[in-house]
Amino acid sequence: MQVDRGAFYRPEEIAKDVDEKFEKATDKSEPVEYITFVPDGEPTLDINLGGEIELLKPLGIKIAVITNASLMWCDEVRNNLLKADWVSLKIDAVTDEIWHKINRPHKSLKLETILEGMLEFTDLFKGELATETMLIQDINDYDEEIGEIADFLVELKPDKAYIAIPTRPPAEKWAKPAKEGVINMAFQVFAEKLGAERVEYLIGYEGNAFAFTGNIIRDLLSITAVHPMRKEAVEEFLKKADADWQTIEKLLGEGRLVELEYKGNTYYTRRFTGS
Repeated sequence: MQVDRGAFYRPEEIAKDVDEKFEKATDKSEPVEYITFVPDGEPTLDINLGGEIELLKPLGIKIAVITNASLMWCDEVRNNLLKADWVSLKIDAVTDEIWHKINRPHKSLKLETILEGMLEFTDLFKGELATETMLIQDINDYDEEIGEIADFLVELKPDKAYIAIPTRPPAEKWAKPAKEGVINMAFQVFAEKLGAERVEYLIGYEGNAFAFTGNIIRDLLSITAVHPMRKEAVEEFLKKADADWQTIEKLLGEGRLVELEYKGNTYYTRRFTGS
């Protein structure tokens, strides 16, 4: 448990290592879209973060930082992150009790000041802002908390709001992913308040979302891993692929797709739990 910022590595060493890695990737014609600060820990604890970002800027590659947002109350941290091109903030709860259950923060941290710091940051940040909300069964997967998180996101105005679930073994066995119906409900609530184009699932599955590549099953699983699809959209997609509804019945029967109802509409989403 650490909240005091400190130096971990010399910024020049980090810049040198990244430069060498970038050169090797370039030699192999590997595309590099972002240089991302996502270490084994919390990147904003590095007191040299701002200087490291500046040293990497000459490479001409966008800089991303993925942070748990616990130090967003700190002026210096916000100023460091303003130098980045893409920043992701963790927002699992806006209710103090639920926040403590999920994130188990350092005793000195206060949720109210963290949320205020996020709002101050987004007022000045010129890059792309993303948020990540991880839904845990029986902890923050309730209508009221999801609605309040969505209301806060309306204030924050992220370019993309990701809805996540645990995809790797969590620290506690009781931390179970929210059920598919709840995840779909959260998507619909977020989409209604933020716009559907700004909301995505983040479940550890990669695919060519919304692109028909010629493999209807792979494409449907790719799409529904990122967005739930309404029945009408599925029908149109099948028509474009010259496929019939038996494809959906097959995926439902195999347990690879789940059929859900929300506000009178039928949705299909990729099965998350147990997949």
